[in-house]
Amino acid sequence: MAVFITFEGLDGAGKGTQLKLLLEYLKQKGVPHIFTREPGGTPMAERIRGIVLDPAHAGMSVISEALLFAAARADHVNNVIRPALESGQNVICDRYVDSSMVYQAFAGGLPLEFVAGINEMATGGLKPHRTIMLDIPPEVARSRRGVNGPDRIEEMDEWYHEQVRQGYLELAAAEPRRFKVIDASGSVEQVQERIRMLVDEVLPRR
Repeated sequence: MAVFITFEGLDGAGKGTQLKLLLEYLKQKGVPHIFTREPGGTPMAERIRGIVLDPAHAGMSVISEALLFAAARADHVNNVIRPALESGQNVICDRYVDSSMVYQAFAGGLPLEFVAGINEMATGGLKPHRTIMLDIPPEVARSRRGVNGPDRIEEMDEWYHEQVRQGYLELAAAEPRRFKVIDASGSVEQVQERIRMLVDEVLPRR
């Protein structure tokens, strides 16, 4: 059975670097897999991504944000994630439902039940077998971000990003078997070693 593995964390926590190294590792091992991301992964979802993250839409309401993310996710799950899993491809995804829970509920103020409910419908209840969060303080994450200008969500203040971080830690505490937290302040090699161990634990035996 193929597995579904998601990665979470603040922008600047090092997900891009660590995912690149993990994908190289899986390729070397001959593990059948695809990599995808949220919001995005399909043409429609990528267009929604552009709308949601565009700094020009700074006045977007949190409920509009949550519904747009859920719409993108429904298309992504139906057209990419489920078909890949059903064909025996393991799926590695940069962000998933947990991002909506922390950004729109914990930090954005929407009821947890509402955000969980619309995403349950969007995904048909599909949950990851493992979620790995790269944990880092918001001020460190901000200093690590790339040279490109911040997107609409990255522009939020320090308080907002701390709420996101605390939301992730609460989700991890509630589902410790699925949701694993890694201290991302270590070296790239140390973090990658921990990631590979957690991924290997859930990959199908060959």
